[in-house]
Amino acid sequence: MTADAAGDITTTGPDGDRERVREQRGWYFYDFACSVYSTSVVTVFLGPYLTSVARAAADADGYVHPLGIPVRAGSLFAYAVSASVVLAVLLMPLAGAWADRTGRKKPLLAAAAYTGAAATAGMFLVGGDRYLLGAGLLIVANASLAVSMVVYNAYLPEIAGPAERDRVSSRGWAFGYSSGALVLVADLVLYSGHARFGLSESEAVRICLASAGLWWGAFTVIPLRRLRDRAAGPARAGAPRGAGGLRQLAATLRDMRRHPLTLSFLLAYLFYNDGVQTVISQASIYGSEELDLDQTTLITAVLLVQLLAVAGALLMARLARTHGAKRTILGSLVVWIVILVTGFFLPAASPGWFYALAAAIGLVLGGSQALSRSLFSHLVPRGKEAEYFAAYELSDRGLSWLGPLFFGLAYQLTGSYRDAIVSLVIFFGVGFVLLARVPVRRAVAAAGNPVPDRI
Repeated sequence: MTADAAGDITTTGPDGDRERVREQRGWYFYDFACSVYSTSVVTVFLGPYLTSVARAAADADGYVHPLGIPVRAGSLFAYAVSASVVLAVLLMPLAGAWADRTGRKKPLLAAAAYTGAAATAGMFLVGGDRYLLGAGLLIVANASLAVSMVVYNAYLPEIAGPAERDRVSSRGWAFGYSSGALVLVADLVLYSGHARFGLSESEAVRICLASAGLWWGAFTVIPLRRLRDRAAGPARAGAPRGAGGLRQLAATLRDMRRHPLTLSFLLAYLFYNDGVQTVISQASIYGSEELDLDQTTLITAVLLVQLLAVAGALLMARLARTHGAKRTILGSLVVWIVILVTGFFLPAASPGWFYALAAAIGLVLGGSQALSRSLFSHLVPRGKEAEYFAAYELSDRGLSWLGPLFFGLAYQLTGSYRDAIVSLVIFFGVGFVLLARVPVRRAVAAAGNPVPDRI
């Protein structure tokens, strides 16, 4: 199989099949490279560590003052995640339009990946009361990851036919979660035995943060060697030139109005994925600050999530072959709601219950994300893959400031992380209702794509 100018896949014989499989395997490895950042940095270490650094710099009332703005130290991490989204919103539409117009995805993937990897490696320097440095590096790394994922996801319709996208997307997520688990094992050994290695706790955390950046950069080499650029087709060549980020986003959304069912799916995804991303980014703070769990417990819980997410992603891909991606995603959202309500009632200092909840999260986390990505790939008009996936990433990471901001404000107003975590139920409930109303078969046909037997 090869891809024509519009990115369509056509059969050309065994050599084409081998090239397609080679690209797919290379594509998997970007998830393998960057997922360590999401797991070790965002989910496990940086939230509690940056919060402790901010508290060291806080005034007597527990506030720090970045740019003269009073911020409760416990809310700094959530606000920094939200601030990273502002930068991503400006960059992602430009990145998607440029990739479609030129067909040159690899240079953009390389630039975004290595900027993010360098910022992550620089987190080794965050210590003492340098909370502003930590927040700044987080903003750069998160925005870089978002831009790189625009390009990465846009490869999916080019390297996989309609019938295999659920499988290919799920394998990508499985690769990512397996790397997260592997590195977390090493992090757990280093962190729990830091005294034996002659390190302070702070030094061990900073090494874990920096090593995620080195891992990200090292394994990005594989997809850059195996993926290939396609020539821009007519739809790409006609993309607007010279627009700013917000103007390009407006142009993309105007174009998407011609595909209202695709836009309806994105709206649903915006809500439920905002809930997913907030749970991922704030879980370690909830565990450490509200449930009084130590860092070793948090690391092993996230490790459990990573291991079960590999199996969960592959299992949900199988369920999608029988029940369709939409029904499988809807079922996962029901499980997410149950998880949040259960989390609200978890007793403090009870690792066993926290592990049980982590296991449930692992089983639905990878599958709900992987199937959402593959389902959206069917709703993208040909020739506009990166541009539309930029809008997808805005729903995925770009507009995921709503959840962290909601979470941070809830804590700032109530002082309770329990109230903050249970408030996220609304994101999953609204997302479920909106997704249930999308006629996905009609949406695929309206985008001009072949409709799979099961979707």
